[in-house]
Amino acid sequence: MDRKYTVIGLMSGTSLDGLDIALCNFDFSEEKIQYEIIAAKTVEYPTGIVEMLNEAINSGSLRFNEIHNEYGKWIGHQVNEFVQNHKVSIDLISSHGHTIFHKPDEGFTVQIGSGAQIAAITKITTVCDFRSLDVALGGQGAPLVPAGDKLLFENYNACINIGGFANISLDYRDKRIAWDICPANFVLNHYANKLGKPCDIDGNFASSGKIIPDLLNSLNELPYYIAPPPKSLGREWVESNIFQLIDSQNQQINDILCTFTNHIAGQISKSIPNEYFPGKRVNVLFTGGGVKNKLLIELITQMAPFNVIVPSEELIDYKEALVFALLGVLRVREEHNCLKEVTGAVSDSSGGCIYRIV
Repeated sequence: MDRKYTVIGLMSGTSLDGLDIALCNFDFSEEKIQYEIIAAKTVEYPTGIVEMLNEAINSGSLRFNEIHNEYGKWIGHQVNEFVQNHKVSIDLISSHGHTIFHKPDEGFTVQIGSGAQIAAITKITTVCDFRSLDVALGGQGAPLVPAGDKLLFENYNACINIGGFANISLDYRDKRIAWDICPANFVLNHYANKLGKPCDIDGNFASSGKIIPDLLNSLNELPYYIAPPPKSLGREWVESNIFQLIDSQNQQINDILCTFTNHIAGQISKSIPNEYFPGKRVNVLFTGGGVKNKLLIELITQMAPFNVIVPSEELIDYKEALVFALLGVLRVREEHNCLKEVTGAVSDSSGGCIYRIV
């Protein structure tokens, strides 16, 4: 079996800020997997793609499949351009896709972006649909990144990613466990959009607002936060729990952003139970777009009983694409890339559909 791989990892988050493309090398010849991000970029979504992705959740079956197909074609062309610019030979494309439905309790999850189209356009073996097998095995289908965290970032006591949702993974009692902590950029961007901006840059809108105490208390009292892991969040939960709660109060947008930023910081700061690392101040690796929100990171640093470790900008931006590149390699190696202790499935699995040009 091959020991070295050159892989493109693709990631699209719920915040709709674009397609992350990471060109990565992996070396399995040593006891610990060696990795390198050779090059990476984020392709901002054109307006038409954003409209399609937003349309998909409420579209009919025919239109849904058209969007799935068209989005896969668009991804394939972006990868081709990236490969041509970097003049490299690629062993594998590993695509997370864009989540439209995530209802593991009802037995399904859907990430669109046709892997068949990506493979056909690029002529490169493509792995996609990483979550469905785990859900079929009774798991949450999320989070998946912890399998990569365990293999690549074991030097940290825990890893927290702040993207559309904030999630955490760590080792506890010799097992990797993980869960979604709370919504993050998915909510902040939604309200920043109402002010004509794609996001709350540096938390400036939130900084000019004030906390709404009753709203903050109501957010913190949502039952999800006291439920034990494994657990995961999706768009549907936010729409029925967060947006309805916030919008029912008719508050100023800056105050909403201030309140929700404090909510995120508070939930992240208390995300590691004391019994996990008794008497120890641990090091936690922070990545994801939310790390660039200066106010949010300042609040977490002030509130948290752990050390907030912020890595290089490259790792902040592309850690999830890097990990999905690795998950694709594990799939073609027929090794576990999804852990039952993380998702609650009945067994570990090697998830993902493989489209191979032969």
